[in-house]
Amino acid sequence: MIRDLLQESYDAMRHNRRRTALTMLGMAWGIATVVMLLAYGDGFGRACANIFANFGTRLFIMVPGRSSMQSGGEKAGAQIRLTLDDIDLLTTNIPQITHITPDCFKTATLQYDTRSYTMNVNGEYANTFAIRALTLDQGRFYNSQDQAQRARVAVLGSETREKLFSGRNPLGEHIRIDGIGFEVIGILAPKMQAGDDNINRFVYIPFTTMSDLKDTHYLDSVWFNYESNDYQRIEQSVRYIMAAQHKFNPADRRALLVFNLMEQVHQLQLVTIGLKVLLAFIGTLTLGIGGVGLMNIMLVSVTQRTREIGVEKALGARRRHIFLQFLAEALAITFTGGLLGIILAYVVALTVGRLTLYSAMAKHAEAGDIRLIINPLTLIVAVLILTAVGLISGMVPAIRASRLDPIEALRYE
Repeated sequence: MIRDLLQESYDAMRHNRRRTALTMLGMAWGIATVVMLLAYGDGFGRACANIFANFGTRLFIMVPGRSSMQSGGEKAGAQIRLTLDDIDLLTTNIPQITHITPDCFKTATLQYDTRSYTMNVNGEYANTFAIRALTLDQGRFYNSQDQAQRARVAVLGSETREKLFSGRNPLGEHIRIDGIGFEVIGILAPKMQAGDDNINRFVYIPFTTMSDLKDTHYLDSVWFNYESNDYQRIEQSVRYIMAAQHKFNPADRRALLVFNLMEQVHQLQLVTIGLKVLLAFIGTLTLGIGGVGLMNIMLVSVTQRTREIGVEKALGARRRHIFLQFLAEALAITFTGGLLGIILAYVVALTVGRLTLYSAMAKHAEAGDIRLIINPLTLIVAVLILTAVGLISGMVPAIRASRLDPIEALRYE
């Protein structure tokens, strides 16, 4: 029976080639729109994930502030100061912490040969390489041995290298930071950078060596990453531990500024999901227009084939036979057009390539641009939408055909 239905559908489509081709074109354009819109939503989500991965997602940054509430007899307005004791306290009380580093930075004068520039110098532990999601382009990053020996070694950002060395190999060369000599041991790969805070101009040196440039007793910030999905509880623990140590109210967010990147990632994920739903809805409406065209064509087909339906019923065909015959024809047009539309969507996705997003605002941000990603889930959703539209569009004419009175149908001219 299935073979007969397919044969009848093929004969009907071949008999009205132009009408069938135009109907398929409408369905193809509709499903191509659905697939490309869903692919755009996936590409947007991937671009946002790449942007955050550039800085590290499971990352906390603690910056000391000034209290704005009274707590335990302490007046508001007290300056909060972080020290290395706070590093040990956090490591002991929050086992989810993977890596943690103090950060002391200074705007210093860098000199090489006759060139001199003002750059940001950061003194941190060697594990900042993992915390900040840094990538080496040349050489190596300093290690715990350099840290213990207070080695005067430096790792340069990509733009710092260009400023000082202009294409020359900087490894093994010596630069001066505020008049003190440092050996260049590594060059970092470029990172996405937006705004005035150019992270590609940073210079990283061991935290212990930073004391040669400034007093490192009080820290400018603390960075750490963690292994846990409950980032809100970790932030709460950080605030309570630091509040007990420095005698400020845990609810006082001005006393300790805590930047939680996973919170922003979660908010962006909700925005991405909402965008995908909106795009799927718009694509469904577009495909629905093709479905309306299919329904109208099939209704015309029912009218033109009224006598044929009457003859089939007179020969013993039941309602379900007529219903399945016209529904099969509608679904054949739907899925043939859908296949052509999916092929069209792949062609467009491969042709378009990269769509500018974050690179319009930041340097070295090509990974933050949108690429049309057609994944298996996108195809499954698109096929489900296509099937629903095809069934709805085909059932109305099929029901009308199956309910025709055989006597009236045979009299139809």
